[in-house]
Amino acid sequence: MEIHQIIDHIYPVSTKSKNLITDSIIETKFPKGHILFKANKIETSIYFIKKGIARAYAYSEDHQITFWFGKEGDPIVSMQNYVNNKKGYEDVELLEDCELYELKTEKLQKLFLEDVQIANWGRKFAELELIKSEERLIALQFNTATERYLALLKNYPSILQRVQLSHIASYLGITQVSLSRIRAQIK
Repeated sequence: MEIHQIIDHIYPVSTKSKNLITDSIIETKFPKGHILFKANKIETSIYFIKKGIARAYAYSEDHQITFWFGKEGDPIVSMQNYVNNKKGYEDVELLEDCELYELKTEKLQKLFLEDVQIANWGRKFAELELIKSEERLIALQFNTATERYLALLKNYPSILQRVQLSHIASYLGITQVSLSRIRAQIK
């Protein structure tokens, strides 16, 4: 997905403002398995996925709990870092070879001060990430595992071909055995 499309999807801005953002972005590539963000570290960049898929996870005792997947067009951001400039609690792993757009947080903060459209774009960006988190929390509290699985398939139609079932089960808050049962019932 091209960066202009990603910017417009978050919040359309003028060509001038869009160019200010894109002039601050560099394209980068990382291999499958690369840990892009590490927990307990302040990250200096946010990323947008041009090509590939990623997951965010945290540790609980001796295992990883996946709580987010990102695909083409999605941002990769530690909101704790982005909003409060504090260490993040998540690791972000690339599940495929990825092409990313990198934007230094410090540069984005300067752009917010220089251009009101970019400041509004940044506000909308944070609001959309908040809504995603809220929807995820509500789904975990009120939807059955089957409903969560179907919603995941709707939002990420190719996820079964791109992500290990163990990560999907973790994301859904169920075991792999339960995931297998759900998949068998749906077929």
